[in-house]
This record gives sequence, C-alpha cells and structure tokens, in this order.
Amino acid sequence: MQLGELLTTSATQQGADVGSKKRVLEVASEMLASSISGADADAIFSGLLNRERLGSTGLGAGVGIPHCRISGASKPAAALMTLAQPIDFDAIDSKPVDLICALIVPDDGDDEHLKTLAGLAELFSNSDALSELRSSTSDLALFDSAQRLSKG
Repeated sequence: MQLGELLTTSATQQGADVGSKKRVLEVASEMLASSISGADADAIFSGLLNRERLGSTGLGAGVGIPHCRISGASKPAAALMTLAQPIDFDAIDSKPVDLICALIVPDDGDDEHLKTLAGLAELFSNSDALSELRSSTSDLALFDSAQRLSKG
C-alpha cells in the first residue's frame, strides 16, 4: 500500500512538539488508534516500543519509520509527523530525526507489511519528497503532500 492509502487527516501532524523518541511513539500511537477501529493506543505504543528495542527504525536523512504488527487491527494504517525540533532516534547515520512515519499492520499481514515498508523507504529516500513534506506549514498541507507524493 502507498502512504496516501494509509493516512487519515487525523493521523497527520505538522510541527509536533515532542522532546524524545518515547514521546514520539506515544503521540504516534494515539494518532493511529484514533484512525483505525480495533486498535488500542497502549497496545500500539507497546508494539512500537518493543520493535525499537530490536533495533532502531531510524532510516537516516532525518527519517524514522517506527512500525509493528497489531492483533485486532483491521487494516494497515500510518501516522505522519514532522517535528518542531529534531530528536535523537538512534538512526543508522547518527543524525537526529525530524520526519516520522509510524506504521501498524494487522498481525497476519506479513507480505503487505514488508511491501509497505519498502514503498515507504523508497519514498523517503527521495530528497525532493522529503523537502516537500518538511516544508508543509499545516497538518492539512502535510496530508495533501503525502497524498500527492504517494501517487507519484
């Protein structure tokens, strides 16, 4: 699935004021829980945190893609945030992160999970796409940019 298919306006936030990786995961969990039925914010937070303990999901270039499988989730969903201030995310390039795309997939969605992650990694490796997302001035502008970029 493309990013645009996974996002809702309620799961898109420009300029999130968070001070730590843990707080990013909490906010992302709340956004995801509000955008998909059958998902619980505490379960999502626990899943994202447990996945981060296995190894950072910081891709480099200021991008983090925390992700996990969630039992009870009816479909994949994403939350997209730009951060007011970059944070340490233990990224592979050791640079702070200012763009977060959190992803949850149903517990049985192995193939879909991997394909979606690959698509997100490809999108976030495009410097023009990153610039457009980072220059968004509102939640709606960030959502609109994500929709446009995922088409193409």
